[in-house]
Amino acid sequence: MQISQFITNAGIVAWPLLMFSLVAIALVIERGAFWFKVLQRQSLVVQKVLKTYRTDAYTALNILQKNADLPIPRIFLEALELEKPTPEEMRLALESAASAELPHLRRFNTIFDTIINVAPLLGLLGTVLGLITSFASLNIGDVGGSSSAGVTGGISEALASTVLGLVVAIFTLVFSNMFRGFYKRQIALIQEYGGQLELLYRIHYERGDFNFKPTPNKSLEVSNFRT
Repeated sequence: MQISQFITNAGIVAWPLLMFSLVAIALVIERGAFWFKVLQRQSLVVQKVLKTYRTDAYTALNILQKNADLPIPRIFLEALELEKPTPEEMRLALESAASAELPHLRRFNTIFDTIINVAPLLGLLGTVLGLITSFASLNIGDVGGSSSAGVTGGISEALASTVLGLVVAIFTLVFSNMFRGFYKRQIALIQEYGGQLELLYRIHYERGDFNFKPTPNKSLEVSNFRT
């Protein structure tokens, strides 16, 4: 059976299900591109920043600024751009920046959940409508007669709508769970790397080293670090 014929057989519920499928595909592409960028670059950037920060806070800050399109560098920037904070203020800044970043990491989760929950219900609605059509077309004593076409069409609508609703829900669920896994891993990395930065800052603070911002006498020529 061709896809177009299958969708036609699904009846009226096929249209909202098709809309859900298009929305799901668009969001999967957007989130997939976002997480691909994060997973490909972020760990290398953050490890480079932490290593550089031990001896050269100025260069580390510039590396963060050139990679501010990534979540953890944005969090680090919010904290490191403060004017001579205490270690406690640094910790609070990191926590506040991390909290502000979380909505970006779990973006569109509500839409994914809505599609996952509503798509099977629409499929069930199509099943009920198809069965209603079948029973409405059924005439007792006319089995195999003119009513058989209506009965067959109703059953076809019931089955097609159920399948279509399940396909949309399963497709969305697979990618939604994958993105949730990336999100949870990112939370763990934020805590891990944030703790390392906080420790390094405490060492700088105890030494009285506050060279975290560019100075007029220092060149702004810093190589572009993009991983």
